[in-house]
Amino acid sequence: MELIAASRIIKAQQVAASAAPYARELTRAVSAVATFSNVDHPLTTEKENPTRAAVLVITSDRGLAGSYSSSVLKEVERLAEKLRGEGKEIDFYLSGRKSVAYFKFRDIGHVTSWTGYSDKPQYDDARTIGETLVGAFAAEEDDDDRLVDGARPVDELHIVFTRFKSMLTQEPDVIRLLPLEVVEGTEAPEASELLPLYEFEPSAGEVLDALLPKYVNSRIYYCLLQAAASELAARQKAMKSATDNAQDLIEKYTRTANQARQAGITQEISEIVGGANALADAAAGQE
Repeated sequence: MELIAASRIIKAQQVAASAAPYARELTRAVSAVATFSNVDHPLTTEKENPTRAAVLVITSDRGLAGSYSSSVLKEVERLAEKLRGEGKEIDFYLSGRKSVAYFKFRDIGHVTSWTGYSDKPQYDDARTIGETLVGAFAAEEDDDDRLVDGARPVDELHIVFTRFKSMLTQEPDVIRLLPLEVVEGTEAPEASELLPLYEFEPSAGEVLDALLPKYVNSRIYYCLLQAAASELAARQKAMKSATDNAQDLIEKYTRTANQARQAGITQEISEIVGGANALADAAAGQE
């Protein structure tokens, strides 16, 4: 299993790395359009007095990956405590069988779940998740056309996943996906960078209607790819540790078995010698 994970991690890492430039540039473009246009779009507008947040939890479908899934779930608990402290109710959306089992065992309700693809996600998986979450964010009460899978209208959308940094380092991370925030960090435009002037056809609202769902799907897909690479790296590390531990146990018990065998041989020799001496002494006494 260590060798299988090692053979698959390279491809997963390459896929995640190849998706990063597209996700970064799409985020920069959408953020710039949303920031420098005068259109109030549902996906970019902060709602007054938010009362409900959706949290997408991305874990693995299978175990034997060390603390990969448990680290994500601990981060979910911290985020949930923070949101509840702000007076918000939480709707959980789960990706991966480990999160489903965790919530079921603790009798914590969730809206819906998706499983079966954690170590090799496809864009269609991200699009299915994105459509459900965007529908919940953009919907009003009793808006059956947008709400699917028992979802309820929410005011915020957060994603908890594992960010792949290197083969040795994978860290759980939280991002607020909606409402759209101005991009910061490495994805933000430079201070000296000239920002483009936008002309919208047919209108800015319709352009954002088409662009923002693609942005959401792209960001979810990128998070799934990061999580998949992290899962395989964690599994390789866990299986290497298990292999090393198994080898140590083999050496330990082989040594113990050899010592027991040697002790048994020594005891048998001692008994034979003792018996021979006793017979010799008995024969000498008869003479």
